Amino acid sequence: MTSLETQVSVARAQAYLQLATQKAGTIPDIDPNTSTRTINEVAVIGAGTMGGGIAMNFANAGIKVKLLEIKEEALEKGLQTIRNNYDISAKKGKILPEQVENNIRLIEGTLSYEDIANSDLVIEAVFENIEIKKSVFKQLDKVCKQGAILATNTSYLNVDDIANVTKRPEDVIGLHFFSPANIMRLLEIVRATNTADDVLLTTLEISQQIGKTAVVSGICWGFIGNRIFEPYGREACRLLLEGATPQQIDRVLTDYGFAMGFLSVIDLAGIDIGFYAREGIREKLAHDPSYQLICDRLYELGRYGQKTSRGIYIYEGRERIDDPETIELSKSIAKELGIQQRSISDKEIIERTLYAMINEAALILEEGIAYRAGDIDVVLTNGYGFPKHRGGPLHYANEIGLDKVLRGVQKYQQELGEYGQSWFKPAPLLEKLVSDNKAFSVL
Repeated sequence: MTSLETQVSVARAQAYLQLATQKAGTIPDIDPNTSTRTINEVAVIGAGTMGGGIAMNFANAGIKVKLLEIKEEALEKGLQTIRNNYDISAKKGKILPEQVENNIRLIEGTLSYEDIANSDLVIEAVFENIEIKKSVFKQLDKVCKQGAILATNTSYLNVDDIANVTKRPEDVIGLHFFSPANIMRLLEIVRATNTADDVLLTTLEISQQIGKTAVVSGICWGFIGNRIFEPYGREACRLLLEGATPQQIDRVLTDYGFAMGFLSVIDLAGIDIGFYAREGIREKLAHDPSYQLICDRLYELGRYGQKTSRGIYIYEGRERIDDPETIELSKSIAKELGIQQRSISDKEIIERTLYAMINEAALILEEGIAYRAGDIDVVLTNGYGFPKHRGGPLHYANEIGLDKVLRGVQKYQQELGEYGQSWFKPAPLLEKLVSDNKAFSVL
């Protein structure tokens, strides 16, 4: 591609994403004139990194926040972290010292559910465990006023299961903030089966007030973003077992435009976090014993990534160092599972990771989890590091041609044997679009 062609392609992707972002706030089956609920006070359950970051969003917008914890020590630690974050921003000149004090005054800590009884919006940000979240929502159902919106910050779990422990499922919605919540702009709004129209529109409205880019998702494991990111990570980890090195995989992905390769990302996010997320879908993964087994083994070794100074890589401070033990562990697992290691081309790495994402995105569209292809691209470019100059996975697929993507999916379905048959079955929507000589209707 010439320099001029590249510039035109990038400009086209940027214009598309701008329009897709605007469209994301439009919900096809809701009257846009539906009245919204008034939000004067917000409560956040959980004063950890996520809960504290969420609280800061609302304080930054001048909205009063009550931050609830069950232990005094955890609450004090959370409030101190918030102050530290504001002080750092002030030192960098991003916020005035008087603004720091104004925002801090808007955040009130509490150890009692009774103190949040009159909050208009309550956001649960506790540990990603369905039973813990259900327990919180049973308590919220008892103490919160009628008409309060009850939101869960879950990243993966079924919002219906959480909503159904209350007597007011119509007031329950998912608000999936991204970490660090006070910085990341993306907000996935998860519409549960019984979520009231005015609740959905109110959360869209409040997302604008706190400066978020909001996209509405239906219910499935992982919603839009994590569900599509899952096959991307699945292939990166599988390629390790087949003979690629961590350095090669991450280099190929950064050369494509990702800020970080997937293996560096999981070290940053925490291998333990990914392990806990997989715990909820082990039954669905039972047919593939290789599924992110490298990460499960690293978890068992206590190698959680940057937080423990070892994961896929070794870390000395912020310096990342290649770890030959990871390659040896990959070889050992491959031998255990009967996977023949071989030389992997850069082309195969990029095709398998990207085509797996595109194929999963087609399934999401077909299932109605996302309203439009543009919503998917907004999520992936704003929350998952997909290069914006590529426009998102579905815009990229349209650019290179869906026939090329389908041929690639079919190729790996055949070439990778049983593994390929499991994971590279073409999405019916992708096949239909190619058959009809059409592209993804991105907007």
